[in-house]
Amino acid sequence: MDHRQRISAALAHRQPDRVPIDFGSTAVTGIHVSVVAGLREHYGLEKHPVRVIEPYQMLGEIEPDLMEAMGIDTVGVLPRITILGFANTDWKPWSTPWGQEVLMGGGFTCTTGADGSIYSHPDGDATVPPSAHLPAGGYFFDTVIRQQPIDEDQLDPADNCEEFADLAQQDLDHFQQSVAAAAATGRAVIATFGGTALGDIALVPGPFMRDPRGIRDIQEWYISTSTRQELVHAIYEHQTQVALRNLRRIHDIIEPVVQAVFTCGTDFGTQRGPFCSTSAFASLWAPYYRRINEWIHTNTSWKVFKHSCGGVRPFLHPFADSGMDILNPVQCSATGMDAAQLKQEIGDRLVFWGGGVDTQQVLPFGTPAQVREQVLSRCEIFAPRGGFVFNAIHNVQACTPIANVLAMINAVHHFNGRR
Repeated sequence: MDHRQRISAALAHRQPDRVPIDFGSTAVTGIHVSVVAGLREHYGLEKHPVRVIEPYQMLGEIEPDLMEAMGIDTVGVLPRITILGFANTDWKPWSTPWGQEVLMGGGFTCTTGADGSIYSHPDGDATVPPSAHLPAGGYFFDTVIRQQPIDEDQLDPADNCEEFADLAQQDLDHFQQSVAAAAATGRAVIATFGGTALGDIALVPGPFMRDPRGIRDIQEWYISTSTRQELVHAIYEHQTQVALRNLRRIHDIIEPVVQAVFTCGTDFGTQRGPFCSTSAFASLWAPYYRRINEWIHTNTSWKVFKHSCGGVRPFLHPFADSGMDILNPVQCSATGMDAAQLKQEIGDRLVFWGGGVDTQQVLPFGTPAQVREQVLSRCEIFAPRGGFVFNAIHNVQACTPIANVLAMINAVHHFNGRR
């Protein structure tokens, strides 16, 4: 099988010739820029500063030569504007606090605090307050909450809908060109078009906005999903209408090569289980997911990629019922997320995209032998009958030993060699 056939088989719950591999196609399946540089050095690839394609989490671009070396089957399409509000164009050098020379989008503008912290300003405008903060000694940005005082009598859904608008022509042009370029690689195209996340807590604070209004504090947003449901419904209704218009416009102009679309990064789980009830999901989120996913399934061949960290086992059938095809990151270390039980209970309805190795303990702090053992075990569980794309459980973090990353990749290839 070629890359696309392999992913297609996995997505159709058919046994591919080998377990397909994804790294770097989305903002939740990537690799920290420092580890990307380490991998390039290990494989003897051309030395040059790595582009940071997702600056919030400092994820590095996995170029075709590294894709080939690692055996990656996928390639991603990302929005024109990053989560920090500038475009990935006009690349310029930047020296990170940990001493790595990288390339950032030309609109990246930062200031340095007295303690060495880095502050990023939205849309590259240093005249407005910063929207993200890279702590001294840190390796990725945190959101700076810019919540204005709340007047319960004056809350307006429009304030939380400012970022949901019809795509500009330059964004449509970007997607058309990016999908065509991705198709030319021969790999499976995984697209993130944006605008469909419904309460993704990374996006609610508006780190890409100069002056976000409405409910922008993370804690206040979670409170709103319980106490201000009428407001949240109004926001989701507007977002869904705009999303459907934009999906139609994108679909009309791009090549028919996209195999999966990352629609939703809203988390419904914590380390110890769900953060809300399944009935709350059914009333507040599912109706909007269902409308978006039904349009996708009716009008395209795309599979729907749902990301949710944590112990979300009670939500798995509700996710599938609302039209989700893919579950990521499959956090097997969370309560209730035993790999074998997940495969048995819903492996015929959801594709497991991730779950390959724990990125909280085993990959960063284990030995190569421990990494290899867990990877082989997860492949044995998830691979039969298809429905599995190998990835770590969320992004590979900074300071992860290169030897462990290699042990992970080599274990998948070893497993595939047994097939």
